Amino acid sequence: MPAERPEDRPEDQIIAACRAMNASGLNQGMSGNISLRQGDGLLITPTSLDYDRMQPEDIVRLDAEGRPQGRRRPSSEWRFHYDILRQRPDVAAVVHAHPIHATAIALHGRPIPAVHYMVAIAGGPEIRCAPYARFGTQALSDAALAALDGRMACLLAHHGLIALGRDLDQALWLAHEVETLARMYLASLAMGEPPRLPDAEIAGVRAAMQGYAQV
Repeated sequence: MPAERPEDRPEDQIIAACRAMNASGLNQGMSGNISLRQGDGLLITPTSLDYDRMQPEDIVRLDAEGRPQGRRRPSSEWRFHYDILRQRPDVAAVVHAHPIHATAIALHGRPIPAVHYMVAIAGGPEIRCAPYARFGTQALSDAALAALDGRMACLLAHHGLIALGRDLDQALWLAHEVETLARMYLASLAMGEPPRLPDAEIAGVRAAMQGYAQV
């Protein structure tokens, strides 16, 4: 049996995704966090540790009851990672970041409406914005779960975004797509509020895109 390569280990995959997230500008500093389903629990980034310094042994495991195992404390946002992965069997990875354009919209507590057909990739006719709750709280987790009902991404008011995926590559890809949609929407607002595509069209786009990435 071939030996496991470092890049095959889930801990290394998480670290690589974190570094890619920051290198691309999707996130800044230590503000984001990433988790990956692992058996009946999950692996999650630790709190307050620079991604460039992060090592596989720094990644924290949460067991099925949400109890941390490892040498570091889990991200302060562990609750919504844990709750999402517990309640969404279709999801294996969660990416949370503070991208500039998506967060700018979230500062107003606004969703990203169906101004472009690619909004459909998040699962519906708009990318919802969860109401504000303090970071790390159960209230934030509950708000995020509601905004993600039937969706693969949401904004968090006065905070950032969450993107889900069947694996880390998909979750990271979707986070980038949401940020691109946010950037386009903000640019279009310079000419006034853009028209929306009807819900029926977004449903048709979703049907036509079955098998394409997230949808």
